[in-house]
Amino acid sequence: MNENEKNPYTEKPKDRSRLRHKAGMAYYGTLRKLLWIKKRKIFAKTFSEKPLPYKYTEHQTILLRKLKDVDMWLQENKIINLKLAAKKLNGITIRPGEVFSYWYLIGKPSRRKGYVDGMILKNGGFEPGVGGGLCQMSNMIFWMAIHTPLTIVERHRHGYDVFPDSNRTQPFGSGATCYYPHGDLMIQNNTEDTYQILINVGKKNLEGEIRVSSEPKYKFEINEENHKMVCEYWGGYTRQNEIYQTAYDLDGNFLEKNLVVKNYAIMMYSPFLSDPNANTNESENTQTK
Repeated sequence: MNENEKNPYTEKPKDRSRLRHKAGMAYYGTLRKLLWIKKRKIFAKTFSEKPLPYKYTEHQTILLRKLKDVDMWLQENKIINLKLAAKKLNGITIRPGEVFSYWYLIGKPSRRKGYVDGMILKNGGFEPGVGGGLCQMSNMIFWMAIHTPLTIVERHRHGYDVFPDSNRTQPFGSGATCYYPHGDLMIQNNTEDTYQILINVGKKNLEGEIRVSSEPKYKFEINEENHKMVCEYWGGYTRQNEIYQTAYDLDGNFLEKNLVVKNYAIMMYSPFLSDPNANTNESENTQTK
């Protein structure tokens, strides 16, 4: 994001009609599908059952997590959706120059394909929706990817911060939401090596690895800076921060520090207060939009 780019969330949120929302989704959805057709040669589509020789990073997130006012059946249905999506992603290789696209590989979640109602976030609240919960997987893939030399070319997060923190282990805004087809997560391989994403839905955790064809030369740390909660002129609060990636060589020598993302979200709960009944580690969110 350009440092001088206007913060869109300092403006008072606007109510948009259902018709306008549907028209916008259809318009941008069509543009995304045309992009997939036009640029289809660059998208990763080759799978390998055999893991690449070197592990660059791994991560796991708990599957069943109690969220304030959210029925557990939505969490249980999420697991069904994650298992279906994992079959479309596990073992995908990203060769030099290729782009990983979350939705290009998964396709549209539908009841015909076996997807069920899970929790989706919408307009600062939540509701059941087909395929709900797939953001937990995109969150995890994004978090792993920023611990590698891969390049994030598209990433989104919700414009609303719906649940207060509880037991957070990663910075606010360190995930990547998804909404089919144009709310995508795209990761490009600008290196000379081939990378591979492995996904498994275990008994308790969603598990992931990113592997690579040659021995890793770098290690990365992800840190939050400039975190703040701001009272806006229209009476609401926004939560803001910046996520940075710091690269080191294998001896621990500093190489470079880069801004990954700036986050802005309208807060839907009282600022500066943590709800003990909510648990919303960013990379473990179960929401989709």
